[in-house]
Amino acid sequence: MSVSKKTVYDACESWLRTCERNGLERSTMKAYRSHARIHIEPKIGSLLVSELTRADVRDFMDDMLDDGISRALVKKVMVSLRAILSDAVEREWIDHNVAAEVKVKRSNGRDRKRIVIPTKDEIRTIITKAPESHRVMFTLAIFTGMRISELRGLVWDAVDFDRKIIKVMQRADEFGELGAPKSRAGEREIPMAPTVVKSLEDWKKSGTLTTDGLVFPNSAGKIQNYSNIYNRVFKPMLVENGITDDNGDAKFGIHALRHAAASLFIEQGWNPKKIQTLLGHASINMTMDVYGHLFESPDEDAAMFEKLESDLLAA
Repeated sequence: MSVSKKTVYDACESWLRTCERNGLERSTMKAYRSHARIHIEPKIGSLLVSELTRADVRDFMDDMLDDGISRALVKKVMVSLRAILSDAVEREWIDHNVAAEVKVKRSNGRDRKRIVIPTKDEIRTIITKAPESHRVMFTLAIFTGMRISELRGLVWDAVDFDRKIIKVMQRADEFGELGAPKSRAGEREIPMAPTVVKSLEDWKKSGTLTTDGLVFPNSAGKIQNYSNIYNRVFKPMLVENGITDDNGDAKFGIHALRHAAASLFIEQGWNPKKIQTLLGHASINMTMDVYGHLFESPDEDAAMFEKLESDLLAA
């Protein structure tokens, strides 16, 4: 096929093969295939890449938003489309990337979904009422802010009882395969609170050590499945203890335990940079985008302005 006949579909498939050749994780490949085959190819796959315009790309993006696709997913699809066209540029199928300057506008905030942060009573309930099989795991999530994927992949070699730290060096993906954190910032050391140290010491004594040295293996000694943890343990625990929404469903997901940890860190007055490091965020912007509102304190703000006025007028 001549270069002039290459379509967006051809570019998508070529890019996916490149991603596979580069050994990207299965979960990443799954997301990329979804972007290409569910969103991009059905809508603009038949268009020639050489004739694709910025207007086409903008219409494609707007159509996704009009179809009710979340702004977050649209952003991810657009990142993939830009990568697809960049790959086409490298192959000299096109001269420039027409999607490079087409960006999803920032939301005005009214349609942004506010994260649900467990209350202190709910946190205490989870710690005390969680089944013995998962109580230590949930306790670690609350006191360290570790992702559930990092907890599922945690090994005893990464727990330093002498220094009282946990070294986050790997995570388990949705297929139960171990790999490095997605970003360099994901590799970090997290200090352990006394209750975490005691819980892990007791857990190690009572548990069965596996060949892989997993801290939280399943009954077969393998990596736990996320869906099983949520559907068989976490969700029923919340419902049983009345931590539900207006429809009687579980009030939040497991990731809310990470939000709980962040809120506790912020309440202690720790600076955003430290919290970014502890959570393993790639940038301070990510930390502030998610948790910035928790740093706000109207009472403190008023006091700051009173002091500003006092210092100025006193001079």
